Amino acid sequence: MRAMHDFLSLQGRRALVTGAASGIGRAVALRLAEAGADLVLVDRDEANLCVSADVLARELPAAPPAHVEVVDLASRAPIRALWQRLDPVPRVLVNAAGWYPFAAFTAIDEPDYRAVMAVNLDAVAWMCQEMIRLRGSAGGAIVNVGSVEAVLPFKADLAHYGAAKAAVIALTRSLAREYGGRGFRANVVVPGGIDTPGTRRASRGVLRLKLGRLVDGLDFSRRLPAGRLGRADEVARVVAFLASDAAAYMFGAVVSVDGGFLSA
Repeated sequence: MRAMHDFLSLQGRRALVTGAASGIGRAVALRLAEAGADLVLVDRDEANLCVSADVLARELPAAPPAHVEVVDLASRAPIRALWQRLDPVPRVLVNAAGWYPFAAFTAIDEPDYRAVMAVNLDAVAWMCQEMIRLRGSAGGAIVNVGSVEAVLPFKADLAHYGAAKAAVIALTRSLAREYGGRGFRANVVVPGGIDTPGTRRASRGVLRLKLGRLVDGLDFSRRLPAGRLGRADEVARVVAFLASDAAAYMFGAVVSVDGGFLSA
């Protein structure tokens, strides 16, 4: 019988992680590297992306150096150019990049709307498309990062973000249906309130800008059966599982990592 640690191993596999400069993306990179993956770290934030690579080298000195790619995911051309540079083509893809600017729905203009969709939805679609095209019948594991806002909208002024993340869930399930027979396992993780540099910045903005959003945040916290916000590593561990052979029979799954928020 194959040992459990063998199922969880990513030894000899290349994994690409977007949004790897901080937060959930950086935590995912650490866990995939720990599992033995050869990493490609992608983000537009060059300074923090290099910090992520340094953290990996310090925490896991035996791991191979991470390959760093500074890419703005807001348009298709740089994404296609990225995949054309990659040799070998990654067997694991984790789309963790995201952007959630608060804005009243009635105040959103077209450039703002397009920008949010470009990062949160379009980039995910183009990244998945390039991987599936290039790997062909070789298959691979795709893990997309959604949000509880896509399933149960809770915070005000995030309709555009929630719509994008809902589409990510639909896209993931469609890819699992259409390409599962070619060996592509596409699944989506749905994080709840996770303590990251991005959410901390958003919280500071809430305190400055709008009391109503602060009330939303307090209501959110009181609703959590876990009694606290999540940690990025708690999401990363689930992503690492979905990327591994331990999840070999999971196709199109929507996995909540939300402290019980959606069940409360």
